[in-house]
Amino acid sequence: MVGVCLGQAAPAKKAYTFHGKVEAVNAGANTVTVNGEKVKGWMDAMTMGYKVDDPAVLKNIKAGDQITATVYEDDMTLHKVQVVPKGTGDSRSKK
Repeated sequence: MVGVCLGQAAPAKKAYTFHGKVEAVNAGANTVTVNGEKVKGWMDAMTMGYKVDDPAVLKNIKAGDQITATVYEDDMTLHKVQVVPKGTGDSRSKK
């Protein structure tokens, strides 16, 4: 008799929202260097290079842009990268 192994689907990785300021873009390497804010439960605040899931986004971002992205545990790739429009969502702005 041959045993059959029914594989179980891998559990989905936990997703986090990432915020940071772009320091540099390297389209040739498909990476962006970001001064990232702390992501509770994932990573402390730090500046480092990240791969991006969609190289086309590198055409639309530049140093100085504030971005948001989705990150997943055990994955250092930025997914769904979006530039945050200036003047929105900055709680540090003066009133």
